[in-house]
Amino acid sequence: MTRNDNGVTVGTGTGTGVGIGTEPALAEAFAPVHDDTLGRLRALLAERAEHADLLDVAYRTLDGPLGTLLLAATPVGLVRIAFEVQDHEAVLADLAVRVSPRVLAAPRRLDEVAREVDEYLTGRRHRFDLALDLRLARGFRRAVVEHLTDIGYGRTASYAQVAAAAGSPRAVRAVGTACALNPVPIVLPCHRVVRSDGTPGQYAGGAAAKAALLALEAGPAHDGADRAGRPA
Repeated sequence: MTRNDNGVTVGTGTGTGVGIGTEPALAEAFAPVHDDTLGRLRALLAERAEHADLLDVAYRTLDGPLGTLLLAATPVGLVRIAFEVQDHEAVLADLAVRVSPRVLAAPRRLDEVAREVDEYLTGRRHRFDLALDLRLARGFRRAVVEHLTDIGYGRTASYAQVAAAAGSPRAVRAVGTACALNPVPIVLPCHRVVRSDGTPGQYAGGAAAKAALLALEAGPAHDGADRAGRPA
């Protein structure tokens, strides 16, 4: 091994390539980055993007009894909740197209959303106090999802009843589509919309998730008021 004029160690063997020496600085540069370091870097990036007004959609994930949920918000409010079965990467890509390409993981921006969703899923909350951004629901679909909060905790309504309440009694199938495309399920409780015979019907989060939510609300913890002291 010899050093060239620039002080770089090179190989002088019979191999076909020239070997660069593994100096300590080079080894350090290629060392793996720990998760906590990446987390701090992402947080710093999100903070600087927000201060520079470059963050249009912030997102984070929340683990719970329904699996991992994706939560996303704009400066206006909560814009998306997605289940694992909906493919979080595909949901983020869709947000980048339909809302803004400036999408970034910024967990702290969604701390309040995560807290309220967690309280609901663990039976400690019966209604939400969150600002919503419903730009992803338009026309009749928006009228449907805005009506969903009128269906009280622990109660259900049929697709036909929701269609009538939204002003189009014959639009039962359209109500089903609106519920399937509800951008913020759980917070806007499309799981409370069932078939006329009382069977649950379909759900974007899957049949098991809908059954779990209905069972949660039918449980003994429901006493007419949530545990945060608000009426149900």
